[in-house]
Amino acid sequence: MLLQVNNLRCGYGSLEAVRGVSLHVCAGEIVGLLGANGAGKTSLLKALVGLLPPSSGEVRIAGRNTVGLPAWQSISNSTVLVPEGKMIFADMTVRENLLVGGYHNPDRRLQMDLVCERFPRLRERLGQVAGTLSGGEQQMLALGRALMGRPRLLLLDEPSMGLAPLMVKEVFAEIHRLKEAGVTVLLVEQNATATLQVADRAYVMETGEIVLEGNAADLAHHPLVKRAYLGRRDDDQPSPGTHSTQHGRAASPGGPLHSTLNSLPTAPSP
Repeated sequence: MLLQVNNLRCGYGSLEAVRGVSLHVCAGEIVGLLGANGAGKTSLLKALVGLLPPSSGEVRIAGRNTVGLPAWQSISNSTVLVPEGKMIFADMTVRENLLVGGYHNPDRRLQMDLVCERFPRLRERLGQVAGTLSGGEQQMLALGRALMGRPRLLLLDEPSMGLAPLMVKEVFAEIHRLKEAGVTVLLVEQNATATLQVADRAYVMETGEIVLEGNAADLAHHPLVKRAYLGRRDDDQPSPGTHSTQHGRAASPGGPLHSTLNSLPTAPSP
């Protein structure tokens, strides 16, 4: 298991944003994390790389407990976060952005060639100031910069946000190709349809808690997920490949999964 999170809690002062979250990601998987704005998804990712200190719980990456380690050591654990909003260095060139991403990589020049093979448009724009790129190109640059560190575990926070539909399709195609290249991905998204198409498994997060988990294909047919995230309604019964973490109690009021979640059979562990 490449990533294991056990009963993690973190927040901002008296506000607890992540409340007892447990999840896991196996090597080679793409795992989706769905949820509305304010669900705690970004806070969870920040806690995984040390940007937000947990108040309790455990984060293990490749078997090593990383709680308490500074954020700059996350790259040493082969874990890279692509933050929401791309966060490229707008006043630097594309080449300079990529070199920053490969700062800890002694073979960063070779890695840049590999990244540019994956993203040919970046090669064409190596000397261009990053802030002048289109939104889709900036997202490709953010992904390319992350790959410069040769991560084993890639954390993606809303990579499709603000992109045109054609570019969204391209971004998700690239995420699928990352799996083929051996990169493990934890994908935070509000685009449930695209996420469940590319992911192996997924979790649904609401008001700081995981309320549902299962195989991606099964969750795509779960009536509560359909109603809350896919804009569809039907009377189908939940798929046996999904598991409610609420164990029969009502989900938090006001959230998209406000209906009482029935206890469901646990999906088999990978």
